[in-house]
Amino acid sequence: MMIEIPKDVQVEVKGDTVIVSGKLEKLQRSFKSLGVKLEIKGNQLEIGGGEGGKVLEGTIEAHVKNMFKGVTEGFSHKLQAVHSHFPMSVEVKGDKVLIKNFIGEKKPRSADIVGKTKVEAKGTDIFVSGPDKDAVGQTCANISLATVIKQKDSRVFQDGVYMVE
Repeated sequence: MMIEIPKDVQVEVKGDTVIVSGKLEKLQRSFKSLGVKLEIKGNQLEIGGGEGGKVLEGTIEAHVKNMFKGVTEGFSHKLQAVHSHFPMSVEVKGDKVLIKNFIGEKKPRSADIVGKTKVEAKGTDIFVSGPDKDAVGQTCANISLATVIKQKDSRVFQDGVYMVE
């Protein structure tokens, strides 16, 4: 399988690792455990030889194309803090997102920021962006999961942080 390399992206292959760099960032991903052969031929990246056949090649193609998009455009999501009982506030400190006064709790809940992801909180809106699709998605999931309500009726207590875009 061949993947066309965009003009504004540089790709380097070192063994089982693909290094992609563009105007925004430099990303690398290892496909070591998949046993595939990666090779650059002209302005194309060739994938072949894995045990999983076409399915595995398609998975690697999707990951590499996401890397291309990440280093040129980046990925972003918008989350919103929703409350009906206690007004909560969201704050970013270092590599953590702190959710304060969630359902009246005294101790703030925290969520980890993964990789080089940037998080910005403005009122009830939370903007998550970065070059790595997996890291941006995992950061959004961490923030949402930090506000899961346990041992209360979920039909009544619908407070939390939810993805809106």
